[in-house]
Amino acid sequence: MLAKRASLAELAGEQWDLIVIGGGITGAGVLLEAARQGRKALLLEQQDFAWGTSSRSSKMVHGGLRYIAQGEVRLTRDALRERERLLRDLPGLVERAQYLFPLRDGRFPGRWPMTAVLSLYDFLAGIRDHRFVPRAQVLMRVPGLDTAGLNGAMSYTDALTDDCRLVVRCLLEAARHGGRSLNYARATAIRTENGRTENGRARVDVTDLESGDSLTLNAGAVINATGAWANRLGGAGQRIRPLRGSHLFVDPARLPVADCLTLINPRDDRPVFVFPWEGVTCIGTTDLDHGDSLDQEARASGAEVDYLLELINGQFPKVNLGREDILSTMAGVRPVIASGDGKDPSKERRDHAVWEENGVVTVSGGKLTTFRLIALDALCAAGLLGPREARRARRSNAPLFRPLPDAPEQVDQFLHGVQDDEALLRWVLSHEAVVHLDDLLLRRTRLGLLRRDGGAGLAERLRALTGELLGWDAARWEQEWARYEEIRERFYGVPPADRDRAAA
Repeated sequence: MLAKRASLAELAGEQWDLIVIGGGITGAGVLLEAARQGRKALLLEQQDFAWGTSSRSSKMVHGGLRYIAQGEVRLTRDALRERERLLRDLPGLVERAQYLFPLRDGRFPGRWPMTAVLSLYDFLAGIRDHRFVPRAQVLMRVPGLDTAGLNGAMSYTDALTDDCRLVVRCLLEAARHGGRSLNYARATAIRTENGRTENGRARVDVTDLESGDSLTLNAGAVINATGAWANRLGGAGQRIRPLRGSHLFVDPARLPVADCLTLINPRDDRPVFVFPWEGVTCIGTTDLDHGDSLDQEARASGAEVDYLLELINGQFPKVNLGREDILSTMAGVRPVIASGDGKDPSKERRDHAVWEENGVVTVSGGKLTTFRLIALDALCAAGLLGPREARRARRSNAPLFRPLPDAPEQVDQFLHGVQDDEALLRWVLSHEAVVHLDDLLLRRTRLGLLRRDGGAGLAERLRALTGELLGWDAARWEQEWARYEEIRERFYGVPPADRDRAAA
């Protein structure tokens, strides 16, 4: 298990087959696959695990309907097959969800084009669960939906997850196979000569951001899986186009939904999802170039909030949703492989790329759903997996995850109101390398996003648990609470209205 965070000194002197840099879903997937293959592997993350994109996605394990429309049938097929695998291997953490795509007169696509696309979608997944829902049934399932031109909806299924818990679950499973991982450990340089050092190994300079200690680790291979940060270590140049996607978490009393709605924003014809998640309603996402520094947490702009509220109030004309109904916001930066032609962000491809430069293999792009396939491609490029073994692994139907011994049931569940469960909190603090309070409240659990008070009502309970299980004294608690409140307000709060109301 991860247990409490290891120190950098504990890892010194080890001869690693592989060092993975980046603790999002891609890096965690690489670590898991390497460990399952018997490799001695270590993952380093400069912030907390899943701190970047992989705690701020749209929470969907899906094939991607729009990828079919863009001609990405293979990507869709692979994603759907991986979706079905995750549904099988992680029931409770990955759950099938019903989606509704409202159909309106004069709006593309209509019923028959959608039927054709969904027929292919189900065929690629090996299931059949799409159907047409008549207008009256749609209005029963989605009270308050705008009735203008509504003639029904197409119903189909995809899946939802808690992306951060999926990352941590990969790390926990990798640990069972001997994989190691360390958060708040920054790789500052990767040194090679002709692709390797003289003794056939790469050297990675690492700084422990908690202790300030620095040392050099040796590895036979290095995989840079830092996503939007890839160009800093992997010679990506202009290959990565950072795109921001922002979401709103809304009081479900103001916008109750039972299904995942796929709504088309008439402003730009982009799909936006509205769905129930962890007891709240989530609205998202936007899709625009991210020009802010990658060294600070991404945050939603006032214009993005306006964009999403405008859509909701257009589709639910009697709701009149406002900023006061928003519990929190969340923004992530997608590492999209740039086409180089400056096309609309939403039209960029969502597949991944793997390349090698100076002995370092870099992998970036891709989808949450296909993390296992991305990991196999990266291991092949690093010479740690042969083509035949990779093909066998891609086709394998062996379970990727096994039940965790002695873990509470809630570790592999979400959507069930267990975020503040005593057993879950104790497990997380004891086994999931929590370093700061924001690790616990914004990622391992989502209490800071789901509660209007940001978790303040649980402060005394959390103070006692962190004192007992992490050894925090009163001074450390006050320091951590102040840090957490500042982060939540600055990066997860509700920005004021944007006078320019720029498109998002």
